[in-house]
Amino acid sequence: MAAPRSLALWNCCGRRWSRAMRGCQLLGLRSSWPGAPLSARLLSQEKRATETHFGFETVSEEEKGGKVYQVFESVAKKYDVMNDMMSLGIHRLWKDLLIWKMHPLPGTQLLDVAGGTGDIAFRFLNYVQSQHQRKQKRQLRAQQSLSWEEIAKEYQNEEDSLGGSHVMVCDINKEMLKVGKQKALAQGYRAGLAWVLGDAEELPFDDDKFDIYTIAFGIRNVTHIDQALQEAHRVLKPGGRFLCLEFSQVNNPLISRLYDLYSFQVIPVLGEVIAGDWKSYQYLVESIRRFPSQEEFKEMIEDAGFHKVTYESLTSGIVAIHSAFKL
Repeated sequence: MAAPRSLALWNCCGRRWSRAMRGCQLLGLRSSWPGAPLSARLLSQEKRATETHFGFETVSEEEKGGKVYQVFESVAKKYDVMNDMMSLGIHRLWKDLLIWKMHPLPGTQLLDVAGGTGDIAFRFLNYVQSQHQRKQKRQLRAQQSLSWEEIAKEYQNEEDSLGGSHVMVCDINKEMLKVGKQKALAQGYRAGLAWVLGDAEELPFDDDKFDIYTIAFGIRNVTHIDQALQEAHRVLKPGGRFLCLEFSQVNNPLISRLYDLYSFQVIPVLGEVIAGDWKSYQYLVESIRRFPSQEEFKEMIEDAGFHKVTYESLTSGIVAIHSAFKL
């Protein structure tokens, strides 16, 4: 009986070691000199550990945060227009699909990270309001003795129209939050919505606070993705859900070539013509290519402590919805 137990332990350790080494490779910690002295290899690893990527450019970790901030500060005012142009409007469908997969019920507490312009938040509010209204109608049918005045009062109570649901939008960029607040004001969103300036790697919230955590097209811009995932796990309640909408690696060779052509030849030009900013959109394209594969990202989510991790590819694998639970 000892041998199978030892074998199982060896396999478990082997998988963990393999995963750890793969993580090191993603961070650029592979030693270039297998035969070099240990001290030289450690110095090399220590130097590389402070470096990361900004698109296809290698920069320090401290420098990346500032560069990413400048990108989104630059694109904030044209962000929605450029999303429509770059995706031919399909990004709206992707975000709708994220909400449908979420299927939030009245009373849900949502944290939307890197959601400055409010796209996910507004969809969430619309969805839970619709769900709550359906519930109200069922209840009112069961109470046919109510007067019209009482029925009207039920529907006029704005605070109650969401059934206790609330969405907290958290973004590190002031300009993106500013755009989101302006949109909320223009479109009449007031109840159940709050805006917070905060870093995905160090969220300003207590443990076990939210039912659902979402991040749409934002996690690839985080310097330490593993820390962001650990923070997501921390702030979710037990049983809470993690949902990430992000670009993925296209496996179909033909679609991949067409996608690359459009990404590198067309999108930066659109950025220059519409937003007057070639470099920012060049970075956004390059950041998609540097993001881990679906399987690698799935392992990172598991390493953060999540369970039942799945991903669903959309639009021929151009984007994917990653889903997980905190037990």
